[in-house]
Amino acid sequence: MCHGLKDELSETITVEVKVDVPDSADARWCIEQYYQELGERFDTGFDPIKSNPAPDEDLVPPRGYFVVARLDGHPVGCGVLKRKNPTTGEIKRMWTASSARRRGVARKVLHTLETLAREAGLTVLHLETNRTLAEAQALYRKEGYVEVDAFNEEPYAHHWFEKYLHSGQMIARPPRNGIANDKT
Repeated sequence: MCHGLKDELSETITVEVKVDVPDSADARWCIEQYYQELGERFDTGFDPIKSNPAPDEDLVPPRGYFVVARLDGHPVGCGVLKRKNPTTGEIKRMWTASSARRRGVARKVLHTLETLAREAGLTVLHLETNRTLAEAQALYRKEGYVEVDAFNEEPYAHHWFEKYLHSGQMIARPPRNGIANDKT
């Protein structure tokens, strides 16, 4: 499916991030691009069947949210908030098209997911990432996520992060056991 995405996007275009249904054409396109990029970047490739699941039924309210970022009406990024329990959510499937990077797209997706989490009454957010995604790790740390011990069995993860949401402002908790997890 062609979305008219150009190699170079105008610097003046505004990023728009909105909740979408996970089976929309734009959402599917973003996820396909996400899987393809992970397959190219991960040392072991990427097989979505082996990764922890995020089925469509978990990505619609009240169980979760799927958001799509658009520049000039074209999808260029996505992210997912999945409810794990009444107080904890998990952020997954964060992706930005290479042509839209360094424009604040991922940060806006992350902020949108955090706002949705807060509005849903969640107080803790978890996410994990692969060691090859240094830019993702840097974003999460800059946004107040703290590296913690593994909280799931995601086979592609090397770094697990956590952030506490607190009544309109975000606060980070120190790492468990006083040390950060690192499988590198």
